[in-house]
Amino acid sequence: MSFWEIFKLLCEGFSQSCLLFLLTLVFAIPLGLVISFGSMSKFKPLSWFCRTVVWIIRGTPLMLQLFVVFYVPGMLFEIQLFGGVNGRFEAALLAFVINYACYFSEIYRGGIESIPKGQYEAAQVLGMTQRETFFHVILMQVVKRIMAPMSNEIITLVKDTSLARAIGVAEIFFVTEMKLLSKGLIWPLFFIAVFFLVFVGVLTLLLGYFEKKLSYYRI
Repeated sequence: MSFWEIFKLLCEGFSQSCLLFLLTLVFAIPLGLVISFGSMSKFKPLSWFCRTVVWIIRGTPLMLQLFVVFYVPGMLFEIQLFGGVNGRFEAALLAFVINYACYFSEIYRGGIESIPKGQYEAAQVLGMTQRETFFHVILMQVVKRIMAPMSNEIITLVKDTSLARAIGVAEIFFVTEMKLLSKGLIWPLFFIAVFFLVFVGVLTLLLGYFEKKLSYYRI
């Protein structure tokens, strides 16, 4: 294979990694907020359920969750949820979204609960509703507090996309192993390192920029 043919294969695999990364963020960020509200709910059954799900997801490996999502429905219920060409990608996306939503929910919960109660009380005195209090008083302070841990999780997600190869998703490591390493080509591994280093570097700069933009919220 020529250099450009190999480079094209690597780019195709990396595009799958990027797509998995982006879609996971799109769905996991709002879902994590919903789960965090459930965990903080005064309705005990809902709070207990959300906290139990988060505990299970955080306490088990992501690779195991990939296997469970992809294989267990068919083995236990004889239901093929993820058939077709894109089925493996859809299963990986579902597992990633659930996993990262649970991690994000704990970050959200910690940020929200770290806000002094006096700010809620002051908002009530001013006649603000709970919705107005959250969006106009609390939200930006929470965003500032959670920016650093969220950045760490987002960067970890970039590297975790490589785990999708465990269920046959054609991301960059899967393509390299199946089509290149089997032919004795080792150098593409160094190109994978470059792909991830550049991606993580760009993300680090972008997230650092947003963190600086929020630096005027001194808390």
